[in-house]
Amino acid sequence: MTNVSISRMPNPAEFVPELNDISAALFRATGNRSVPRTTMSLVHLRAGQIVGNTYLTVLNTSFLRKAGVSEERITAVSSWQDAPYFSDAERAALALVEATLQPAPHGKERVSDELYAEVAKHYDEKALATLTIAIGQINFFIALAVIGKPQPVGSLADEQWD
Repeated sequence: MTNVSISRMPNPAEFVPELNDISAALFRATGNRSVPRTTMSLVHLRAGQIVGNTYLTVLNTSFLRKAGVSEERITAVSSWQDAPYFSDAERAALALVEATLQPAPHGKERVSDELYAEVAKHYDEKALATLTIAIGQINFFIALAVIGKPQPVGSLADEQWD
């Protein structure tokens, strides 16, 4: 028998219904197909791993499995730097989310000019803007996930909040 955690708060959209509009707008903005959906899920999975959040890691792992991504690729997201399973474009996206979410080395920018140039080699202007919004999108959901602690689910259609 597994121990399922209970959400800390009820669905925040019950109290702030505009949340549904914000969420829908973010999904529309990142769903323009300029960045592969798989790359988005890899980035969101890595963000969930960085902040140590089960809800985000379970959800994005499920998205990747449903998209047919191999277990090796999914498992290796946490060690992507030396894993042979990722394209240069995916590596650039993973480096970007890490730089955005992790503290900068003392006296350095989080996103260096060199990292930005590397990402820009793989993504045109629209795709780079979309990837930036996708990282902002996951940051938005990180607050809800770590504060509210919704149930880990494999689909956004599943019951997430108690």
